[in-house]
Amino acid sequence: MKLNERGLLVVLSGPSGVGKGTVRKALFEMEGHDLVYSISMTTRPPREGEIDGDDYYFVSKEEFERRIKEDAFLEWAQFVGHYYGTPKDKVEEQLKQGHEVVLEIEVQGALQVRERMSDAVFVFIAPPNKETLYRRLLRRGTESNETIQKRMDKAEREFPLAHKYDYIVVNDEVRNAADRILAIIRAEHARTERSIYKYKEIMEVDES
Repeated sequence: MKLNERGLLVVLSGPSGVGKGTVRKALFEMEGHDLVYSISMTTRPPREGEIDGDDYYFVSKEEFERRIKEDAFLEWAQFVGHYYGTPKDKVEEQLKQGHEVVLEIEVQGALQVRERMSDAVFVFIAPPNKETLYRRLLRRGTESNETIQKRMDKAEREFPLAHKYDYIVVNDEVRNAADRILAIIRAEHARTERSIYKYKEIMEVDES
């Protein structure tokens, strides 16, 4: 029995190239959870194999900026000439249904979410070391050396921000990282501050 009927917002974040998407996919392939993926919106073009409405909602710059003016995002950021954001209404709808909503976003966006939803769980995914991060960016084969260097420079600024998160998970091996995150989610759902009200109700606890 879940003592917390409202879903849990889980924010997976970290530098570009750290493997957030790979870890998230491995997490969703595991059994024994009620996770739903919050699909982000972006103005960047799809990479090979990416599907609109599955990996991202791909929209025009004009459409994205219109939504910014309407305060329709839980968070949004701009990097390398493209916007990225999380539609606010979609997240709240899933939380009310009791789902564990997983956001996979950049560090700048995660800090915005922290200001708006302090009860969310924030997980910083880190690489084993900087050299590993650089090699992962190179293996993508989708960006120029200049863009890769920009991402590395940005990562250098983001590493010190890990202290603003609730947990740090090193992505040394994908399955191990996913195991750790699932354990965090289960533990957080049982946290007293999230479950005490339902517990008192079912146990008919009277504090008067």
